[in-house]
Amino acid sequence: MTTDHALPTIVADAVVTDALRQDLTDAGFTVDRVDALWGAEAAASLHRGSRVAALRALGARDTTPLGTLATLFVLGLPVARTDAEQAFPGAGLDAVAAAGLVRVEDDIVAPTVDLRPYAFVDDLGAGSWWIVSDLGELALGTALGEEHVLGIGGATTTLSGLQVPVPVRRVLDLGTGCGIQAMHARRFADEVVATDISRRALDIARFNAQLNGVDGIEFRYGSLFEPVAGERFDRIVSNPPFVITPRREGVPSYEYRDGGMVGDALVETVLRGLADHLEPGGTAQLLGNWEHHWGVDGLDRVRAWFADADATGQGVDAWVIERERQDPPGYAETWIRDGGTKPGTPEFDDLVDAWLDDFQHRKVTGVGFGYVVVRKPLPGGAVSLRRFERLPETLGSNPAGLGATVARVLDAAAWLGVHDDDALLEAHLRVAGDVTEERFYWPGNDDPTVMTLVQGGGFGRRVDADTALAAFVGACDGDLSVRAITGAIAQITGVDEQALTADLLPRARDLVLDGLLLPA
Repeated sequence: MTTDHALPTIVADAVVTDALRQDLTDAGFTVDRVDALWGAEAAASLHRGSRVAALRALGARDTTPLGTLATLFVLGLPVARTDAEQAFPGAGLDAVAAAGLVRVEDDIVAPTVDLRPYAFVDDLGAGSWWIVSDLGELALGTALGEEHVLGIGGATTTLSGLQVPVPVRRVLDLGTGCGIQAMHARRFADEVVATDISRRALDIARFNAQLNGVDGIEFRYGSLFEPVAGERFDRIVSNPPFVITPRREGVPSYEYRDGGMVGDALVETVLRGLADHLEPGGTAQLLGNWEHHWGVDGLDRVRAWFADADATGQGVDAWVIERERQDPPGYAETWIRDGGTKPGTPEFDDLVDAWLDDFQHRKVTGVGFGYVVVRKPLPGGAVSLRRFERLPETLGSNPAGLGATVARVLDAAAWLGVHDDDALLEAHLRVAGDVTEERFYWPGNDDPTVMTLVQGGGFGRRVDADTALAAFVGACDGDLSVRAITGAIAQITGVDEQALTADLLPRARDLVLDGLLLPA
């Protein structure tokens, strides 16, 4: 069970946030400087839930504003009032307390929120912000409250990296949480609308935007698409509260992750609602999970949601990638621990029982997690991309995230959609710059036994190639048409050109869609 904690009201006063921004800057409160305070080993220990190594490292240093800020907001521990006053010379300790970030008790100052530096790289370059969220389990010493507002995590960086780095006019961040996706979206948009069903989340998101000098974001209260009824956007991003939670008494429902619906109905509702809120040509990038039922694959269930939209004339391009699949006990244990309930306790065991009862009732055999990319066709256009795949393998090298890859796939799908086989034969293709070829030989043999095309970026795809495909890709330098290349290969190898073309064209389409081959 969770325990509700007295949560402070977060107040975004421009005078205070401006002064606080300067205090954080002057103290050197950055990712690199904080990591250097206690070193890599202590940072790894913190990630595992222990503050001991970090505290020992701080104890060996003189007290500085940087150390005070790190102790307060990263470690979640109280500091002496005199040290806190030195850490906030511009904003003032009383103003920081009035904003809801700390609590002053005589000569001790305790944190009421988590506030930490955050660094990122996208297609516009490197950037850094400070992000406020609620204190985690380590700082609280108990399970999380149901109104908890989550900070930066793995899902955060995954979704921010998926955002297409193409300038647009309007973006919707559905379920903004601490506001991090809205801030990322604003880097490529004229204006952003950020919605959430949690008023506390909106307060924190508004504070974060103001603290970091990010304007152009409008915050609206409400569930799912209700706050934007009748509106359309060029892009929608969302890490919706998709966690599958038993709807029964005694099971905590966290606002940041539980949408209040049965099973994966919330993800289904969001996906079905995208077409009504996207401008023609608009895209959506989302995270989500979906149930696998006895005898019904999870990706087939998602495919059916999009097929239903086709029947109503609301069809969209869809690309769904399942990166991970958990069995019911593993899924339950993951999210129960996420809420701060510790394994081995009666509370933990009761919650696992509740989850497994819920899964058994719906004949759930597993839960898939992954990414969803959607695009609404232009007027008169047709659906050109329907791809449902599992990619559990290691990703390629993507320092700025997968957003550029997503954009390239969408562009490739549109290009392929207007190039039938005859048009493709006349096209000129070239090999992408990150593609290499691996060859393996039996000892003493001149001919390779295995040939593999390897993508260095994107999803790091590996494509097995026979002699014909390897020769075809090797000849794609933009100078010759596909027809000329297949004709030359047929002549050299002595095979029927028509049969070779029928074999190579579908594979060439896949290579274009995956980004290994590019229209010249």
